[in-house]
Amino acid sequence: MTESFFEVNKISFSHYSLPAEGVAHNKALHLIVKCEGYYVKRVMLDGRSRVDICPLSTFHRIEIGTKRIRANNVCVRAFDEVKRDIIGEIDLVLTIGPMDFEVTFQVLDMETSYNFLLDRPWIHAAGAIPSTIHQMVKFEYDN
Repeated sequence: MTESFFEVNKISFSHYSLPAEGVAHNKALHLIVKCEGYYVKRVMLDGRSRVDICPLSTFHRIEIGTKRIRANNVCVRAFDEVKRDIIGEIDLVLTIGPMDFEVTFQVLDMETSYNFLLDRPWIHAAGAIPSTIHQMVKFEYDN
């Protein structure tokens, strides 16, 4: 007990950081990030998938050259459980808060409600702790 009391760099959430409606909401956790010089809204943090997704529509909107997409043989199941073939994968640098993260996205041609989907690969690599209740994500930065 004493060890956890004196622990530094501890990430926690409190009722003071709840959104105005408190816990009485059912919102997904969305961020705004910077990618390739563009601010991108509706970046969803999920945690239920094994891949980070970049919809083809987002890819075109931020004007990334298709030569950067690498072929792969990944196949994913979307939320509707339908198998989707991946166009390929691409590494993009996202600025989230004060930090830059290189994220390997799977590029999919499908309609989505988000512009990027950050899932377990990014969450684990960043050491991020998302809270849908608090509508925020926290991670260690500069101690």
